[in-house]
Amino acid sequence: MAAASISLSHKSILTPSPILKAKTFLGVLPNSIKFPVCTSRAAAITSSRAISVVPRATSVDSGSTSEAGSTFHGLCYVVGDNIDTDQIIPAEYLTLVPSKPDEYEKLGSYALIGLPANYTTRFIDQNEMKTKYKIVIAGENFGCGSSREHAPVALGASGVATVVAESYARIFFRNSVATGEIYPLESEGRLCDECNTGDVYRDDSRPKLSVFLHRALNAGFIES
Repeated sequence: MAAASISLSHKSILTPSPILKAKTFLGVLPNSIKFPVCTSRAAAITSSRAISVVPRATSVDSGSTSEAGSTFHGLCYVVGDNIDTDQIIPAEYLTLVPSKPDEYEKLGSYALIGLPANYTTRFIDQNEMKTKYKIVIAGENFGCGSSREHAPVALGASGVATVVAESYARIFFRNSVATGEIYPLESEGRLCDECNTGDVYRDDSRPKLSVFLHRALNAGFIES
């Protein structure tokens, strides 16, 4: 549908690992974005300490943190409502084993290949293995359909850092957190309708982005 550019910031954050075993989960929280609540037992704690985001493409070596905060501009890929897991990664590619580096990279190259033909902008350019879009902005019910852990893994492997959706299918959100591949954020409004090709989101643009440390506590898969 459309591509836009977004500016986010983040500080001292670990690069996501293939399997998230950390006891805390960090996310980017602009003014218009809230963290999805998956169960009635979930709680959220927000601090007023500003943080900056280190994108996957420019992050430090895996397992280390960036002491100095950095800011990045990530191109956004905009999709609509009810993007299901078969559109994110078609079933024919589920035989790829993410724990094998070459197959992990190949899995990423097929991310969002199942989108219908009306998405004329390719998510991954022809003959490329990675996407240039670091942020996916979506509408309602992102990740619906059959449960497959390959869906968030494929997005992460493609180079996506975060998905900002109006709402998520519960199982996709849980798989995103469980794998640690992407940060699933939820917009309070129709952010996917505000983005058009060529839009640039900066600190002084609409909507103004202020970023805070956000820790989600959810019994079962996020612990304090």
